[in-house]
Amino acid sequence: MFGQSLAGATVLQGAHPEEVSSFVNQHIGQHRLEMLGEQKRKSSLSFREFAGFGMSQLSYGNHVRVKSPELESIYHFQVVTRGECVWHQAGERMKVRSGQAVMVNPYEKIDLEYSDDCEKLIIKVPEHVLNNARELSHGRLPEDGIRFTRAPVELRLCPALINIMEAVLSELDDAEDEDINPVCGAYREIILKKLLKVFPSNWSSQENGAACTPMLGKMLRYIEQNVHRNIDIEELSSVSNMSVRSIYNAFSKAFATTPKCYIKQLKLQKLREDLLQGKCRNVTEIALEYGFSHLGRFSSDYRKSFGELPSETLRMAG
Repeated sequence: MFGQSLAGATVLQGAHPEEVSSFVNQHIGQHRLEMLGEQKRKSSLSFREFAGFGMSQLSYGNHVRVKSPELESIYHFQVVTRGECVWHQAGERMKVRSGQAVMVNPYEKIDLEYSDDCEKLIIKVPEHVLNNARELSHGRLPEDGIRFTRAPVELRLCPALINIMEAVLSELDDAEDEDINPVCGAYREIILKKLLKVFPSNWSSQENGAACTPMLGKMLRYIEQNVHRNIDIEELSSVSNMSVRSIYNAFSKAFATTPKCYIKQLKLQKLREDLLQGKCRNVTEIALEYGFSHLGRFSSDYRKSFGELPSETLRMAG
């Protein structure tokens, strides 16, 4: 499984473990490396960025222990592709073997031990990227954010996730950057959807958000169909035959937000999809098309939502 992952993106081969550790600190996550056995120059590392993710495959080639104070505002999807890795947590040991995977949450401390033959595929997912996944667009985020249960998952029981990951890794190895960019957004959404379904979390326990009443569903469909227009609360009241107060209560209960904020976030999300798919020539044009007339405020809101400026997204789409 993932045997030749990121074969075309090798950064280090036959390196000292400290060289791999230095690269990891710069690009994957802050940590401290402790050597537990004889030091051998058998480490390797491949790395590539894709669709807002940092994708790496690494092997220290030595018996080592890695400790990290916290991951900051990122998740780690970690797959053991060879050997085993032991997680030390609260005096307990959790062994993750080849073919198993775990999700590591933002701000969690890490203390893990690699066997000398351990190899891992690690996908770094910024917190804002997961929070803005389309899968979550009609649901209510937990107050403290999505948090996954720390327990290994057997990937052989999750063929859909394996298939999409193998497809992405295969395309990354075969394609030039300009070839893969147009499908970045689509791949990202599929991967995030699979991760949310495969790994138990406080999100999955909510049954994907609050119940959607028929009238709320009617409003959501109307908003999506007219997303380029400026829709006001009176228009929603007419469409749903609900009072303004009831509409505010419905959006507060279902999404913990106001109708205006919901519409703005949906506009930003749809606009981003258009940028990634190359459906516009410049940022100003697409912003005005979606009703964002104050361009400075639009850029600020976009950056808060997606961690980058719209011009950067447009360049990524190429």
